Formats: sequence, C-alpha cells, structure tokens
Amino acid sequence: MTTPRRTSHPSGTPGASGPAGATRRLTTAQALIAFLARQYTERDGRRHRLINATWGIFGHGNVAGVGQALLEAGPAMPYLQGRSEQAMVHAAVGYARRSGRLSAHAVTTSIGPGATNLVTGAALATVNHLPVLLLPGDTFATRPADPVLQQLEVPHAGDVSVNDCLRPVSRHFDRITRPEALIPAALHAMRTLADPAATGAVTLALPQDVQAEAYDWPAEFFATRVWTVRRPAPDPYELEQAVRAVRSARRPLIVAGGGVHHSAAEEALAAFAASTRIPVASTQAGKGSLRHDHPADVGGIGHTGTATADALAREADLVIGVGTRYTDFTTASGTLFAEPGVRFLNLNITGFDAHKLSALPLVADARTAIEALGEALGARGHRVTPAYESEYTDAKERWERRVDAAFATADPDARPTQAQVLGLLDELVTEDDVLVNAAGSLPGDLHKLWRTRSPHQYHVEYGYSCMGYEIPAALGVQLAAPGRPVWALVGDGTYLMNPTEIVTAVQENLPVKLVILQNHGYASIGGLSESVGAERFGTAYRHRADDGAFTGAPLPVDLAANAASLGMRVLRAGSVGELRRALAEARAADRPTCVYVETETADTVSGPPPAQAWWDVPVAETATRPSAVEARKEYDRQIAARRRHL
Repeated sequence: MTTPRRTSHPSGTPGASGPAGATRRLTTAQALIAFLARQYTERDGRRHRLINATWGIFGHGNVAGVGQALLEAGPAMPYLQGRSEQAMVHAAVGYARRSGRLSAHAVTTSIGPGATNLVTGAALATVNHLPVLLLPGDTFATRPADPVLQQLEVPHAGDVSVNDCLRPVSRHFDRITRPEALIPAALHAMRTLADPAATGAVTLALPQDVQAEAYDWPAEFFATRVWTVRRPAPDPYELEQAVRAVRSARRPLIVAGGGVHHSAAEEALAAFAASTRIPVASTQAGKGSLRHDHPADVGGIGHTGTATADALAREADLVIGVGTRYTDFTTASGTLFAEPGVRFLNLNITGFDAHKLSALPLVADARTAIEALGEALGARGHRVTPAYESEYTDAKERWERRVDAAFATADPDARPTQAQVLGLLDELVTEDDVLVNAAGSLPGDLHKLWRTRSPHQYHVEYGYSCMGYEIPAALGVQLAAPGRPVWALVGDGTYLMNPTEIVTAVQENLPVKLVILQNHGYASIGGLSESVGAERFGTAYRHRADDGAFTGAPLPVDLAANAASLGMRVLRAGSVGELRRALAEARAADRPTCVYVETETADTVSGPPPAQAWWDVPVAETATRPSAVEARKEYDRQIAARRRHL
C-alpha cells in the first residue's frame, strides 16, 4: 500500500545522499537515526515526517549505541525522556493516532526489563493498527560473555532473547545481528509503518555490540525517502454488488469504525449519510465519525451503545461496516444483529476485516470506497424511506433526553456522579478539545453519553482497553496537537497503574488536563463481577475487615497529593459547583493541571442508562453461592440468542 521514492539532496546536507559510490562511516545506531530522520509519508499531496521524535530510557543495552547516536543527531531527531517503557509506547501511540497514522514516534530501551516492558504497549498499537517503531537493546550478537547482565538463557535455543516476546505483538520484527543487515531491515520497517493495511508495532531488536559497531554505509541509504500512502479504489465488480445490496435493503445501518478516522473519511461519510439518510452508528474507535448533531448520527453501538443504535441493529437487514473489525463489544458477542436475513457489507482496506461475518467485501480505502458508493447510489437517487428516517430520528430525540437526565446537576453542593462529571465537561468543551480514555467504566459512559463535536475529540482506546494508557497518551496527543486542550480522564485504579508520565508533562510543560475520579476501587469490574455472580470480590480499595474481606474503610490514599508531588498543579473539587469552577480553571491553564474529585456511587443517585446489549463473560457452570447460580441462569438465557453469521 506504500511506495517509496527517493529525493536527492546536495552531498553537503547532513544525512543526504552523495555521489554514486560514496560512503559514510557511522555506527549502526548512528546510521539508523540518520536514516529515520530522512523518512516521510505523503497522502493527498501532503508530506509528513514519518518518525518525528524518539522516546528513550537508557541502560547498558542502548546508552552507548542509540543514546550516543541521538546525542550526535541533536535537533535532527528530537529526543523525549520517559519514565516507564510501557508509557513511552502509549505516548507514541497517542501521537500516531492524533497524527492520522501519517507520523509516528520511535521508542528505545535497554535490554531485559526495559525491552519486556514494551510488550503491552506494542500489543495495544498492533491491535489498534497504529504505527510505533520499537528499538529495544538486545544481548551481544558476538557473545563475548555469555550470559550478560539481564540475559535470558534458553538451553534449547541460543539465539532467543527476551525480545522475542515482541514477535507476536509486532506487525514486523527483525534482529539486526550485523551492521549491513540494517539496510533491508530499516526499509521493511518503514514500509510496514506507512502501510495503512499492515501498520502497527514494528520492532528492530538491536544487539548492543552491533549498535556501537562502525560500518561504511552507502550514502544513498540516507537519501530522503517519501512513502506514498495510497488510497486503493474498490474493484468495479465488488462495487456493483455493494450498490445492489444497499438498494435492496429496507433497513440499512452503517457501523462506522476507526478506519473512518484513519482515512480522514469523516466528510465523505457525512455527505453519504446526508444523501442516503442511512443512519450511522459508531464503534468506540469510530465515534466522532459524524458530529453528534448530524441528523443521521445515532450514537455508539453494541454493549456500550445507545438504545437507538442497538434497536436499529437488531432489525437491520443490511449492516454496512466502514473500517471496523467487529469486536465482541460491537456485535454484543454475536447477539446484536438479530434479523434472520441480515447481511453485511464491509468497506475495509484489509481483506481480513472486509470478509468478516460472511460479508460482501468492498476492499478499498474507506474514503475512496464511501465516495464511490455514494456516487453510484446518488446517480440512481437512492434514499431510505421517510418512515425509517422518522423512526430513528424520534428514537434519537428520546435518547438525548436520557442523556440530559444523566448529565443534570440540580444541587451545586452535592457530590457529582461520574455521568455528571461528563455533563460538566460537555458544557465546557468546544470542538478543539480532545478527551483521552481507555479503561474502566468511563468508556461505557462516554460511548453512550458523550456528544462528540469534531473527528478528533473522542480519543478512547478500546481495542486493548489498557489501564494506564490515558496519561501518557494525552502527552502524545498534546505533542501532535499543540494549543488544543487535551483531557486525560482516569479513575483511581487506572491512575495507580501508570502516573509516571506526569513528570514528563511537567518537564516538557505540556498543559494536559488530568481529571481523577476517585471511586475507591475497580468500579467497572466491580459491576461486572456482581453481574456474573462474583459479588465484587477483589474490586474495592478498602482495608480488610475482621472476616478477611476487603470491606473495611476506604484506603487513606491521597491521589491528589500524589499528583502534586510529581509536579502537577492540583485543584480539588468536593461538589458540583466546585467541580464546574475547577474544570474551567484547568481548561484555561497553560501548565499541567489536575482536577481531583470524589464521585458519588450510591444506588440512589441517577447514573447513566444501563447497557443496551449483552456482552459474553462466561459464568461458573457449577457453584454453591446463590449469586453465581442465578447469574448462570441469566447467562444461559443470553447465549441462546447468539448466532454465527454464515
């Protein structure tokens, strides 16, 4: 999907190509950094630097190699100092997503724990099809001492290191055991990063001795390369089949996924929906594909979706997936699309996703495919019936009243609910703001309730739903979108997972806005635990009671003080009125600022609407506790509705 081309520069330009046959003597690490500084992507005539900065934590596996190379490169390759290897990858992923996958960051670590700490971030990047270049140090290629510090010894395989943990979570993996092997490896890495159908985490494992070894590199290796990101058009036969499917559908429904954003197809989708009046539901990754007030937008779909979208999904006879991979949250674990004759039409740049659910495939760039389908349908005057349009419009109005009720804050002195926190943000933000979230109960509330105003406002990572993503990802978003208000929304459980990059935000003076919602435990899993008969076991942050259970007083943990100790300005809010003022103050701040609020969780307080569709979490088939026995009865009832779309 990408085609590189070289652009020559005068030989006096640092890193540029020189006369034919010319060489430059550099270490492998120096050559790699010089090469990365000359890589670009280009789409729709606009050029972007592919690797715009490198995050790094240095140890004996990379300090004398990549670290020294970054020192020599200076401003040609900006360096960002991280505190946690996993967090550095999250920050790079946040940057790549906000940059439309056209620009990315590299991450370098030492060997051993520094390298294995990359695995979670790499999995997140690959699951979400977001580019990040990983440069972990590795053990000696020449094995002068065996084992070295932090080396994993595998008796049956001498060439295995801990970096092999990164193979299954990388879209491309290579180990550079000789300097000259870097040339094809680096080119393959760039091709993968820039390919919209193949991108994800790319790992180049770098043995520490090879990093420091010098080699005479061909000057052409350092020529500027532009990787053209194509927009493949649909096959004419597949397009004609798609047109027939849409024209014959009585109740079509579009499911907009993250591919809409990745291909910058939001305007094309809005025009398509305005022309055909086909309703548009969105996955977590696709939310914001349409503005919340677009007439065809019916909100989130699936387990965390709206009643409007899920009711339409149950009766849809044609589901048009655009850039979605149909996770179980979207399909309600195979129970949502219930119409006996339902068919699927999938517009996707990858054949793997386009064929899911036995769909008619339309393998193409999302924007190109939407435009082609819209042009073909428009030429024939296609539009859904007025009755169908009125049905979903009226249902959307009813849902909006439920959102208003969840957001309502009648008493300014009351402690806010989590939904009311979102309501206060809803009053405050504009289309410039970006909300970053990933795990806990917040993604469900946001998917159901949030009124998205712009394509990039809703930044919820739910492909991997990784606790600890939010704060570092907010840094990446802020680096990609300077001047925009960027909010990281976290519960106390998520905060405790990964607060370290607050220090980086302070160091770089990135004015991210951190909102900590204190609810004393894993609230989301607590609710799930209760629903499956596990009685909230192990989900509360409380002292042990006399019976050994965690049912005592809340732990005396002061997360606001912790954030302040890391250098953030902290605003404490104890009521709705105080929170409204604190959020406004944080939004206007020009330095990293935290708003800390303890949320109301009592059953008597109105919260968001419950889940509108099921999600399959298996329940114990045998149990003695009544809660589990009853939960299993409900589980058996739900799985009876599950189906395979063949």
